[in-house]
This record gives sequence, structure tokens and C-alpha cells, in this order.
Amino acid sequence: MNKLISAIVAAAALAASVPAMAEVVVVVNPKAAESSMTKDQVAQFFLGKSSAMPPVDQSEDSPQRAEFYKKVTDKDASQAKALWSKLVFTGKATMPKEVANSAAVKAAVAANPKAIGYMDKASVDASVKVVYTAP
Repeated sequence: MNKLISAIVAAAALAASVPAMAEVVVVVNPKAAESSMTKDQVAQFFLGKSSAMPPVDQSEDSPQRAEFYKKVTDKDASQAKALWSKLVFTGKATMPKEVANSAAVKAAVAANPKAIGYMDKASVDASVKVVYTAP
């Protein structure tokens, strides 16, 4: 019985030590015509398949970046970077603007009516408009 209780306590402690991932949302400028987008539409911009809206990416070590690419593009961030490198090398695209964090994404998107970015939902305010929430 003591072993069972010890195992339950250990499992609970382990679960509590795992950081909860923040909810990632895709944002555009409030002046943008888009009010919502599908996962596939968002992925088009962040995989270089559409240039209608320039993407704003977070830094490579950002937990939001890893979560975003996994949930929205079904690729990890390094696979997406490899796709972009190929597009840049062949002259078909330029790398997305890379910023440090959610606050910088918000500032970049708020300053450019055509930009699209992703950020932590908790950082959203009236300076950006949410068009997609990653499940």
C-alpha cells in the first residue's frame, strides 16, 4: 500500500513539474480583411507557399515556435526552416522576419497591415486580431 501511495505521489509531482504549454494563436493586424483562417491557410504563409501575408516568426529557441509548427504545419521548426532555406536558395522567397518573443510579434503585426504572426494567447490585446487558435 505504501508503494502505491509513493508511486501516486511521484506521478503527481512529475506531472506538476512539466510546464503547461501556453495556448498559441495566429494574429493579424486589426485592419486586415481576414477575420478567421483555417489551419491550412495559416500553414501556407508559414511554409512559403503564399506570399500574400509576410509571416513573422519567433526565435528558434521559442517554445511558442515549436508548438506552432507542430500544431499548425505538422512539421517541426527545423523542417520548416529547411523548406524556407530551399525557397531562399532558389530565389523564390525571403526568410520570414524573426523576432524575439510574443511581444515583438505583436508589435511587428500591429505595425504592418499585411503581416501575420503567432503568439501566446495571454499576450493578445486590441493591437492585433486573432484569426486562428492552435488546438
